[in-house]
Amino acid sequence: MASAILTVPTANETIAQSNHRSLFWMLLIGLILRLTVMSFVYPERIDPYRDHWQLGGEGGRIARSIAQGQGFSNPLFGNTGSTAWLGPVYPYLLAGIFKLFGIYSNASAFAAMALNCLFSAVTCIPVYLIARKHFGDPTATWVGWAWAFFPYSIFFAADFIWATTLTTLLMTLIFLTSLYIENSSSILTWACFGGLSGIGALADPIVMSVAPFLGAWACYRLYKNGGRWFVSGLAGIFAVTLIVSPWFIRNYKIFHKFIPIRSCLGLEIYCGNNQDSWHWDPPGYHPSDNESEWREYQQLGETAYISKKLHEGMAFIGSHKLLYARQTLRRVVYLWTGFWSFSPRYLQEEPEDPYNMVFCTALTILTLAGLRRAWQLDRSIAMPYIIVVLFFPMIYYFTHPEDYYRRPIDPQYVVLAAYTAASWAGKRKRQFTANRAVAATA
Repeated sequence: MASAILTVPTANETIAQSNHRSLFWMLLIGLILRLTVMSFVYPERIDPYRDHWQLGGEGGRIARSIAQGQGFSNPLFGNTGSTAWLGPVYPYLLAGIFKLFGIYSNASAFAAMALNCLFSAVTCIPVYLIARKHFGDPTATWVGWAWAFFPYSIFFAADFIWATTLTTLLMTLIFLTSLYIENSSSILTWACFGGLSGIGALADPIVMSVAPFLGAWACYRLYKNGGRWFVSGLAGIFAVTLIVSPWFIRNYKIFHKFIPIRSCLGLEIYCGNNQDSWHWDPPGYHPSDNESEWREYQQLGETAYISKKLHEGMAFIGSHKLLYARQTLRRVVYLWTGFWSFSPRYLQEEPEDPYNMVFCTALTILTLAGLRRAWQLDRSIAMPYIIVVLFFPMIYYFTHPEDYYRRPIDPQYVVLAAYTAASWAGKRKRQFTANRAVAATA
């Protein structure tokens, strides 16, 4: 009779199995939470008001045009032709949903929101891996569960049909990959980093405010470690170029000018820099909520309209330099604390802001405390986080912020904030154990 051999798992195998189970439950519970919230808030997204504008805004309009065979066009309320208003990734993804479930149907709204919930829940995996690489398994567990229950992640996944959760997932994967390429000369690994960066840029060009600097830091680290940094770096650059070039070429052929990814930077400057400062993005300056702006967009066409808005915004800045400096400072404060104003008009428009301000400020404090601890632990660990918090929000300081603009770097904030909390908890536990030991020997 053949004897059965009983294999006992090693300590490392046991830990790995435990980690896999934890990740599974983080992902599952995070997804259930988001889908549960979605089940309460979905009516707003299926409201047919303004021809279903709440189902994706400009992205929904472009997706409809794609699904109807009109190509990447018509971002607002009429047939205005080809557009570069958004990057192509999310509108094409939404167009696929429209093809499967119907244009602006309830089923499409559910599918789009559920997919956003999935993107958000899956983000707990790279968040966990980032924390484990830098701060160890116990902190990674804190971070993973923190992301599963993170209010911003839950809300914007469950109640917002936009590229935000997809961009957040891609940004987190780019950040995670950058931590590995700094110790690897593998051309394939660097090409993966570049490819992810290119896809992320086509989802939202804000990704490129961070990805090149993370790549440059990884190159420097590889150089210091004696690795083959130059060829590896070129592989990453080539992969980015390969991914984004078709979109650049398409835009140039259609609009006869260089449009990197999105066309509407000039409009963003105009919307945030005008005579109204009571709100961080005052209504009435965008063609989606102002009839005269919409007519002007139709008359001029997209590129001429955006150029005109850029000129008007820059002219206002040039003639109101002190106000612009003050507004820029207010935008910095808003992005870090959630505070803009306590005026009755503002609070009527944003009634939840006082609560958001408390949470956002507390998160920032914990994040900065975690960044300080990481710097003390190892400056090379802290540097990627510094790159993210320094460069990512910079464009919004000078244009205008939205409450969802900072969401793609929330994972880094959660890692550092949870690291702070885990460090405090560990310190208290050690103190408690030491006190009990002293008491036992007394």
